[in-house]
Amino acid sequence: MPFFVGRHISHWDLMAAIHIGAGEIFKVPVLYDYGRPSENLISVFRRPFLCVPILPQAAKRVTIRAVLNRQPIVIFQTASIMTHTSTSQTDSASSSQLYIGIMSGTSMDGADAVLIRMDGGRWLGAEAHSFLPYSGRLKSELLALQDSGGDELHRSRILAQQLSRLYADTVKKLLEQQGLWPSDITAVGCHGQTVRHAPEHGYSIQLADLPLLAELTGIFTVGDFRSRDLAAGGQGAPLVPAFHQALFAAPDETRVLLNIGGIANISVLPPDAPAFGFDTGPGNMLMDAWTQKIWQKPYDEDGRLAAQGRVLPPLLENLLCHDYFSRPQPKSTGRELFALPYLADRLSGGENPHDVLRTLTAFTAETAAAEIRRAAPECRRVYVCGGGIRNPLLTADLAERLPQCEILGTAALNLDPQWVEAAAFGWLAACWVNRIPSNPRRATGARRDCILGCGHFA
Repeated sequence: MPFFVGRHISHWDLMAAIHIGAGEIFKVPVLYDYGRPSENLISVFRRPFLCVPILPQAAKRVTIRAVLNRQPIVIFQTASIMTHTSTSQTDSASSSQLYIGIMSGTSMDGADAVLIRMDGGRWLGAEAHSFLPYSGRLKSELLALQDSGGDELHRSRILAQQLSRLYADTVKKLLEQQGLWPSDITAVGCHGQTVRHAPEHGYSIQLADLPLLAELTGIFTVGDFRSRDLAAGGQGAPLVPAFHQALFAAPDETRVLLNIGGIANISVLPPDAPAFGFDTGPGNMLMDAWTQKIWQKPYDEDGRLAAQGRVLPPLLENLLCHDYFSRPQPKSTGRELFALPYLADRLSGGENPHDVLRTLTAFTAETAAAEIRRAAPECRRVYVCGGGIRNPLLTADLAERLPQCEILGTAALNLDPQWVEAAAFGWLAACWVNRIPSNPRRATGARRDCILGCGHFA
């Protein structure tokens, strides 16, 4: 059973260490022919591949070492075995791979990691979740980096390292929960923490030290997913509509997936056309920021604080006046537009804090509902994910504004609402590994299909 390794190697003496579980069992020479096709050299995407000719069925991991100046150097170690077998020899259980997706959103509350199972590019399911919160100091430093200030480059790199250590701890927590080894995971897909999103200038910055994350976890890591779409003329966001279509599209109806994180975005899933989507405006961002400012709480739990107030129509009207809401799609946004200064500019100073929060809740619901009515008037089911689904006042506001629609959580589609975004980045990592284009062009406006992300070996 041959094993193929995508690695360009020069003329060194190579040995492959074959592992079963955690124990090395034997070593075999690696056959290679640098730059010249031969029966032992497999060319895929015009890149030479190494071939280990013999592998036992139970092999879990392969390590290839080069001996340079009498010192062994590990130059390749698999996350999991990829073997070529006939269809009759395998099924979904034996051929599946595990991936971990990591997401930290614009709410900046912490990092979610979700374990998913794939069969090549085919989704098999999400299996487990872990979460680690940000410290108050880390969140404050990340928020400070949203605005221009002194020593930004140094601060951003230090924060990227801190984030990646937290991401690695989130992965390790997940592995421990499931009794898994790093070698059981094919790849990690890491979104990073967005600190600037400027598609009009062709960039979006997600902080993460991806080589450090690969080093700390011992797992092949894929990240920087947005840059490739931006390079192709896209917005770099939202990236999840392609994932939503792969999992949630129905053959007989148009569905809408509404993700309410810090920013809210929708994916419209027609039964007979590619998915499209865009950011509708603020999700929890302004509600959370106001709650933190007034009550020093991270968020309005169950909408209880907002429920003590009433909607202020003049304030709501002022909030809705931003030209973002009349822009054509594709479009995306972030803290650059909808942070506390946006609210402060529209307050007179004498408003009841509960009334302000109640109005912000209505603002999120109204902007999302208006875009759903405009983009998918035929939709009758809206599936909600993200932290906003835990706010019953917000979902009630949505239902009031979308009387023709049933408002459901993605749990109705067999995926926990809190897992969806992290799972999406595990799926994007699987697309990278399997060389599957994954940018939703109709959502981002990119000129062409792209394979998103950059890979880093452990």
